[in-house]
Amino acid sequence: MTKRVLLVDDDIEVREALGQMLELAELEPFLAGSFVAAKDLITREFDGVIVTDIRMPGRDGFHLLDYARAADPELPVILLTGEGDIPMAVKAMDAGAHSFLEKPCAPSDLLATVRKALGLRAEILDSRRQRLQFESGDAASRMLHGTSELAADLRERTRAVARAGAEVLILGEPGSGTPKIAEVIHLLSAAARYPFIKRSAAGLDVAGLSEAYSSAGAGTLYIDEIGQLGGPTQFALLDRLEAGGGARIIAGSTHDLGAEVKAGRFSADLFYRLDLMRVRIPAIRERTEDIPVLFRHYVAQACEQANLPVPEITPDHIARLMAQDWPGNARALMNAAMRFVMGLGDVAEVEGFGLTEQMAKVERQLLIEALGKAGGNATSAAALLKLPRKTFYDKLTRHRIRPEDYRK
Repeated sequence: MTKRVLLVDDDIEVREALGQMLELAELEPFLAGSFVAAKDLITREFDGVIVTDIRMPGRDGFHLLDYARAADPELPVILLTGEGDIPMAVKAMDAGAHSFLEKPCAPSDLLATVRKALGLRAEILDSRRQRLQFESGDAASRMLHGTSELAADLRERTRAVARAGAEVLILGEPGSGTPKIAEVIHLLSAAARYPFIKRSAAGLDVAGLSEAYSSAGAGTLYIDEIGQLGGPTQFALLDRLEAGGGARIIAGSTHDLGAEVKAGRFSADLFYRLDLMRVRIPAIRERTEDIPVLFRHYVAQACEQANLPVPEITPDHIARLMAQDWPGNARALMNAAMRFVMGLGDVAEVEGFGLTEQMAKVERQLLIEALGKAGGNATSAAALLKLPRKTFYDKLTRHRIRPEDYRK
């Protein structure tokens, strides 16, 4: 726990006495005789608390409180009050002060208040560090790219599922990257220090399943295209899950497993056991705003692998990419990036769309996304796109889009 205490008091005798008391309590006081002398330490990064007198010449304790609140609303400020200052101190509490003590205060009271504030500060800073790690440094942020709401939701869902520790079913269209999501879940889970084993269901028999379980140990076993698992192996897997212990199972599929169950080709018991935690990967066409981010990432990746300089990616090229539906999803976009880097042609040109058609597809997608964000409210959607209402409705008519289809 942090031990730093910024003590601000214009009375040198009081300041030195309180500082000595804090030192004897094995805390780390920083003494200042005024706001001006203290302000450089009052930052969002300060890993301690502030104890300040209210009445000081020049900038008083209330000014210091306002300054601290502006720097960090969660930085605890403890006020020292004179006998006639209690009503002002109560007002300061309403303004965000952590607590106040009347002078002269008993050392035990001051130390108890300071330690409580230090504990709160430590919790706040630890929570921030964890949040920063999740948002910028964890496997979901490093491996799952995109700036759209759907991409952010996918990252958050993956993190939540990873913490749960139960079986997971990952669903997505061909090329969407179900194995990658499985790996991210493993890396974010408590089993991250143990093996991550991948197996294709099509070639997995009962003996192979047993071997894979043994190889995974206390880690994770990912079974790709789980719908292709043979009947005997399905029952063997169900028995393993019912017995408990051992590797965590994550299954992936690019097909409708519910339909496979109805057709009698997949065990209903196994399906519902695997479907305890579900992650759905949105298709590229559902989040076209992520295409520039993903394409640039894949281009940079391909250039690094091929030891080639990164070529210029023009806005026109991005527009043509965004006009595609990408039925092959991330895999197809990755292949396009590789061809682009190698100078083997432009996938958008191969499709044969003229610029007018390409821009029309982009415009239609933007209209749909705006309506989705606005819950089908045409006025709000028009405002999001900064279009006059008549222009917006004309575009809806041209693209045969009905706002009511997007009402929640």
